[in-house]
Amino acid sequence: MPFSPLTRFIAASGLTNLGDGIATIAWAWTASLMTRDPLLVALVAIALRLPWAVFALPAGIVADRVDRRKLILAMDLVRSLAFAAALIALLLAMPLAAAPVEGVSSLPAFLALIVAALVVGAAEVFRDNAAQTMLPALVAHDALEQANGRLWSIEIAGNALVGPPLGALLVAIVLPLPFAANAGAYAIAALIIAGIAGTFRPQAERGEAARDWRRELEEGLAFLRKAPLLRMLAWLTGLWNLFFQMVMIALVLHVQENLGLSSTAYGLILAAGALGGIAGGLVGERIVRFLGPARTTQITLFWSAPSFIGVALAPDAVSLGVVLFFFEFAGLVWNTVSVSTRQRMIPDRLLGRVNSAYRLLAWGMMPLGLALSGLIVRVADGPLPREVALTLPFWVAASGVLVTTIFGWRPLARGLAPAVRPKMEAGA
Repeated sequence: MPFSPLTRFIAASGLTNLGDGIATIAWAWTASLMTRDPLLVALVAIALRLPWAVFALPAGIVADRVDRRKLILAMDLVRSLAFAAALIALLLAMPLAAAPVEGVSSLPAFLALIVAALVVGAAEVFRDNAAQTMLPALVAHDALEQANGRLWSIEIAGNALVGPPLGALLVAIVLPLPFAANAGAYAIAALIIAGIAGTFRPQAERGEAARDWRRELEEGLAFLRKAPLLRMLAWLTGLWNLFFQMVMIALVLHVQENLGLSSTAYGLILAAGALGGIAGGLVGERIVRFLGPARTTQITLFWSAPSFIGVALAPDAVSLGVVLFFFEFAGLVWNTVSVSTRQRMIPDRLLGRVNSAYRLLAWGMMPLGLALSGLIVRVADGPLPREVALTLPFWVAASGVLVTTIFGWRPLARGLAPAVRPKMEAGA
């Protein structure tokens, strides 16, 4: 019995997200084995996230113009080739010399890692945007919630629950192994997508002889400008992502040097956070129904501040895992409100462009957070003991998200109030 298009779509997404989860360990941990300079370690993560700031808007235009299935297939193949290239570079550099405090132990391998991360990050921007806009073509509109639920569950399980521990295990066996696994995973995902029959070019765009990308982009940006609720959620999410990235990249050296943990322990800590995210996804709808969307977003946004403090103070792997469990629980409950609000408000024909503009604001600040984290540690290391400098990004992030919560508290109450939302959505 052949698999349905939706089943194939979800299976491919599961594989690519498993690869993303493996890469969560592979990118940062490999960089930390080449250098102990926190800014250089962060540079690899910056290369992975910088394409969101550069390609988010073009990705939206492309997703609204081309066959989305073919775009997804192409981007999965590009990522497979990029991981294969990084694998070859690492194999040529093995065995790695001890990581220096300044500089890198193997400049060719480090540069190959940066280039591969840039390519993977750019392909991810186009792939993710196309995937979000392709799903509504695979199921009836009244089945979207169920399809999204299945998709999110698979993505979280692969990206955050199974992927990081598996990546840590592969790193522990031999450093280049996770790159080999990812090259294979993305190639298989591309084959699965290739098996989906049909054309997935947006219907509203068929048959148009001349098309002006500037007009198309302006149409998407104009919609976002006229939707203050979406803009507010994008800015709040962007600031939150900035502080979150500060914490997660600083965590790599913190768990190695301050807590003395292995890559396997680090992967299990991330998996504990993923369990919290899965739990939040399962009960998020009930929490929103009980508290209301406005109160839910206020509480979950605030919760990041004590969570980041908990990361700084956690004395061992178990306590750190518990902190991340409750932190990611709150994060997924926030997503329950923000993502569903966005899906309801954006028309299908504009979905690619408006979604990309939203994500430019929401994801574009990630590279800044990564750079700030590495810069803070580098500047503080010397005037402060290194073990203290490594935790400083956690305290800065906690302060930043607290200020963000204070400024966003009332706008969230106004924008997501039941009496206000229908009017805002209609006016958008």
